Amino acid sequence: MAESIDESKNVTLTDDDLENNSKGELIKLAGKLRDRRNELNQLASERASDRDDLNAKTREKVDEAQEHREKRDELNEQVQEHKEKRNTLNAEANELFDEVDQKKEDLELQEGKSVDELEDEIEDLEFKQQTEVLSTEDERELIEKIEGKREQLAERKDKLDNTEDVESIKEEAEEIRSEASHHHQKVTELADEAQKHHNDMIEAYREADDIRDEADEMHEKFVEAQEAADQHHEDFVRVQKRLRELDKKEEKQEQSQREAKQEAAREEAEEIYQQFKDGETLDTEDLMKLQKTGLL
Repeated sequence: MAESIDESKNVTLTDDDLENNSKGELIKLAGKLRDRRNELNQLASERASDRDDLNAKTREKVDEAQEHREKRDELNEQVQEHKEKRNTLNAEANELFDEVDQKKEDLELQEGKSVDELEDEIEDLEFKQQTEVLSTEDERELIEKIEGKREQLAERKDKLDNTEDVESIKEEAEEIRSEASHHHQKVTELADEAQKHHNDMIEAYREADDIRDEADEMHEKFVEAQEAADQHHEDFVRVQKRLRELDKKEEKQEQSQREAKQEAAREEAEEIYQQFKDGETLDTEDLMKLQKTGLL
């Protein structure tokens, strides 16, 4: 960062300097003021350029942060979309799994005998009916028993047919759950990417703040140099004004001296001219004096 200006190099001007310094001293002082003013103006220009560069970098960082912000927001929107799809699909899958559980509960597949067992029992009962001599009562009971077994067999077969529907629903539920898992994976990936852009945005804003602080400090240094340059310029102008006043004063003095010399010469010439009129003899120098004043 730029250092403060070296005030030891500054040129000071007091009212006493203006009033009492000689013209030569003032000319020398004006030169110093002009040179120091030019140095400070050059320094101020350099600092203004550095400040502008820093401000440009600040804007670049702010733009970079804004890009990360927009990307983060875009990703968060996608995250929300996938979340909604995931939740909707999970809800659909849960409904189907609940339906499967309910159907299984309704079917009660885990209870009762298998189809093969029931068929074997019916076959045994029918063989008994055909081969054994039974009383009317026993045969009636046997027939009722066979009919009961046949009803159980038909019910069991019907339940087994319905299990295909259960498996189909279960497969559909698992497919939907798998699709929901895909959306959940996208939620995780996009959320991680959005967080990265968020972190990059925060870092870019932090860097922008740091650079802006440097730019503000450089602006203060620019103002310091420019104000010092302006002060030297004001003092230079004051000295120049004083020099013009002294020049006018000298001109007036010189004019007065010329006029005094001219008056003295005229008076002397008039005396010589009177002598000439009185008949006195004039030498060459006297004649030249008369000619200069226009009396001859």
